[in-house]
Amino acid sequence: MPFYHKLGKIPPKRHTQFKKPDGTFYYEQLFGTIGFDGMSTNSYHEQRPTQVKDIKRQYSVAPKVAKANNMQSYRLHGFKVKPENDYLESRKIVLTNSDCNIILAAPKESTRDYFYKNTDADELIFIHKGTGKLRTMLGNLDFKYGDYLLVPRGIIYKLDFDTEDNRLFIVESYRPIYTPKRYRNWFGQLLEHSPFCERDLRQPQELETYNESGDFLIKIKKQDDIFDMVYASHPFDVVGYDGYNYPYAFSIHDFEPITGRVHQPPPVHQTFETDAFVVCSFVPRLYDYHPLAVPAPYNHSNIDSDEVLYYVDGDFMSRNDIDAGHISLHPAGIPHGPHPGAMERSIGKVKTDELAVMVDTFKPLKVTEEAMKIADEDYFKSWLE
Repeated sequence: MPFYHKLGKIPPKRHTQFKKPDGTFYYEQLFGTIGFDGMSTNSYHEQRPTQVKDIKRQYSVAPKVAKANNMQSYRLHGFKVKPENDYLESRKIVLTNSDCNIILAAPKESTRDYFYKNTDADELIFIHKGTGKLRTMLGNLDFKYGDYLLVPRGIIYKLDFDTEDNRLFIVESYRPIYTPKRYRNWFGQLLEHSPFCERDLRQPQELETYNESGDFLIKIKKQDDIFDMVYASHPFDVVGYDGYNYPYAFSIHDFEPITGRVHQPPPVHQTFETDAFVVCSFVPRLYDYHPLAVPAPYNHSNIDSDEVLYYVDGDFMSRNDIDAGHISLHPAGIPHGPHPGAMERSIGKVKTDELAVMVDTFKPLKVTEEAMKIADEDYFKSWLE
């Protein structure tokens, strides 16, 4: 859960007059969620943020589903997604349900000719490869390998990349994304047993402010369509804001693992949550230290959720033949567990250097045509002796 943040110039009292040095007014905007009941930010703009000049076109970016009802385990070769110049065109939805989209992207170029806004979904962008700057209407965040970028729905943003070698794992969530509630007290503060704290969350500190008129293209996503809308004023014209609703960054390398004498269940790795899925971070850590411990995970049945693991780096001890950029999908309804030999190999080991992101959804995931292009369809046989 983000905490209170203030940046730039704001008046001493909200919803009151706020004048520029020349006596004209700044324009206030309440940027809120869940009606007027959720997190919100009050921002102050050089010009009215409502000036639409033209709507150029509307086109669909809905995923094409190959398997709507899936009971097969898959491995996807994520790095086989071909790089593309444009950021939005590079985004390939590989798994989807009514709560979220799981996306792979390999953009080569920064977003120069347009701004982007997702009106339906929070976006959790994991940086696997690349460095650069997330530029938003509420300030900028530098990013690098291992960063999660949390972009709340409705934020107008661009991504500036330093090079052409970029790989992103994106979770697009139609449900608000929060830090796990069991890590927070009733005031929202992260507790002592949390694997990260507020110091680890990076807030925007650099605010770009432009007072410009002209033609500014914002690509706006709503219900699987993109609307090309031209605004009369620069969308980054905020002179200041305060509140709780803003983009922030968190590095997977700042996640402090929770370990025990015997193997700990996946919830100890939880990093983010919604009421429809959870996101976990598997990071380098010491193994279990009971004298008879089995560090590899036990076989378990996915009765209530589909499990997606995105492999980032290191040697994932429970799998054979897994490389960086691979995705495993283990659907609800059938058990899965360590590959043959993995349990035996783990005994006596004292640590792991694995790095991975896991998404567990409570509704089944549909497999898209983009996923089938990079799928290992024999993966489900890999547990045979």
